Amino acid sequence: MCIGVVVVHNEGVERFVTSDGIAIAAHHFPAERPLAGKPPVLLQHGFAADSIINWVTFGTVAALNEAGRSAIAVDARGHGASDTPHDPAFYGEARMAQDLAELLDHLGLEQVDLVGYSMGAIVALLLATTDARLRRLVVGGVGASVVDMGKPDALRVDGSMLAAALRAPRPADVADPAARSFRFFAESTGADLLALAAQADRVHRERIALERITVPTLVIAGDADPLAERPEVLAQAILGAQVHLVHGEHLGVVGRQEFKDAIVAFLSG
Repeated sequence: MCIGVVVVHNEGVERFVTSDGIAIAAHHFPAERPLAGKPPVLLQHGFAADSIINWVTFGTVAALNEAGRSAIAVDARGHGASDTPHDPAFYGEARMAQDLAELLDHLGLEQVDLVGYSMGAIVALLLATTDARLRRLVVGGVGASVVDMGKPDALRVDGSMLAAALRAPRPADVADPAARSFRFFAESTGADLLALAAQADRVHRERIALERITVPTLVIAGDADPLAERPEVLAQAILGAQVHLVHGEHLGVVGRQEFKDAIVAFLSG
């Protein structure tokens, strides 16, 4: 298969093949009454979730469509309806950011607004450092630890520990509470545990050149989210970025009406 191969399904899902041969699923949600002058909104979900869980079930897509915004939600490699290889060489948030860039090439889009949550926020930030097609950026579920990437102990959840938890025979065999919670969540979504473990092996650890991000940016985080502590530190590292706190923790914030309202309002600018 070669890059650009497309299979379109009746439910608005297409799979395109990336430059390294992985098929990525993109879910299209066109607005019935598109708002003139506004580009599509590209959505990238978090680790162990997928587009449907992260963006459809909790109503973000519906909120965007009601506001006249078409949305494209991407299942990251290893997740959802995308290919799920078990070789860590195929993974990493930088590779996922390249997938988004190749999708924009494939669709011929000259401009998008980009929203990423948790792992998807890292993907979004990486893309925003290099791709001029972004108009506005929203990153959620991350905080000061992003600024510290490349330093010892910067990761809130250690990738090797998470990978071991996902490969463990049973959740009861996982001692670390944070890693165990991700294992339970992954099982609840029916995810491919070995594919997720491969991504955990390649979780992004290097410094992100946040100073290169020049588009208007919103950092949104739960006020009780241990994975998004001190989001104001992240916002201060991005030129002109704003912060919006929502009541809740990491997995629950995306279902809050305030979370959706904040995204829609920011992207309306």
